Amino acid sequence: MSGTPQKLLLLDSASLYFRAFYGVPDRRQHPADPPTNAIRGFADMIATLVSDHAPTDLVACWDNDWRPAFRVEALPTYKAHRVLDGTAGQEDSPELLTPQVPEIVELLEAVGITRLGIDECEADDVIGTLVTRYRDTAAIDVVTGDRDLFQLVDDEHSIRVLYTAKGGVRDPDVVNESYLQARYGISGGRAYADMAVLRGDPSDGLPGVPGIGEKTAATLINRYGDLGGLRRAVDEGDPQVKGAQRTRLEAASAYLDAAPRVVDVVRDAPVPEDLQTALPSRVADPDRLGALAARLPIRSPLARLLNVLGLD
Repeated sequence: MSGTPQKLLLLDSASLYFRAFYGVPDRRQHPADPPTNAIRGFADMIATLVSDHAPTDLVACWDNDWRPAFRVEALPTYKAHRVLDGTAGQEDSPELLTPQVPEIVELLEAVGITRLGIDECEADDVIGTLVTRYRDTAAIDVVTGDRDLFQLVDDEHSIRVLYTAKGGVRDPDVVNESYLQARYGISGGRAYADMAVLRGDPSDGLPGVPGIGEKTAATLINRYGDLGGLRRAVDEGDPQVKGAQRTRLEAASAYLDAAPRVVDVVRDAPVPEDLQTALPSRVADPDRLGALAARLPIRSPLARLLNVLGLD
């Protein structure tokens, strides 16, 4: 790595290019023309983020495996509803988005923006590993539309999430510990992950504990400190855990054994030691970038991206 990051921006890339695909109009003149709304939107998102947040370093984190075996083994329902029918695990993705993903990869490589995926890991795991590696040396912003990554929030180490679900990259919710306390009534990232296990998340096929919603989950985590403390209280007959709530928690024991392996991001994925994270100081491959711009109508967002990066 060429120096230590000072302000690191980590992109949950799939979250952003899916948002770009659905949010940027498809302006093709003819159905046979290649779709470009996701690549145009993704390039514009990076330009906005770099302009607004002035990072010294940036990594586009990638899903090399969108549904890793270790999570499916722990909880077979994990993302099962997103598997494309008739395949051995391919994600059901919009037909017009699929051909744009390789073009986004080519754009990043030609410009010189670091893209990192790790086999058998999701982008969340790449992000969790990079946060763990650099949290003592850099302020870190994680850009995502996925609440799962709220578990990384850590004010002491200047780790925030720029949550794009409502305002996009132009007006994201800045998620820090104060946000988590105000929105969920919990104290930090670790508590958020424990609450998420109890609450569940239907979008990921995570059932949660029946009858325990977000507020009850937060109350239990606050009362017992963490999920382990709650489970010890159940096992030891704490009188505060009683009635239907005790019955539900006892019945969910196997789920509570497995779910943390699904919810918790990996912190030690095999990220290369010589990873280059700095923003590019020159276009990595001008010929390749020129060919991409000649093939696709992306000149305007590409020009903005290069301008923001100081590469025009």
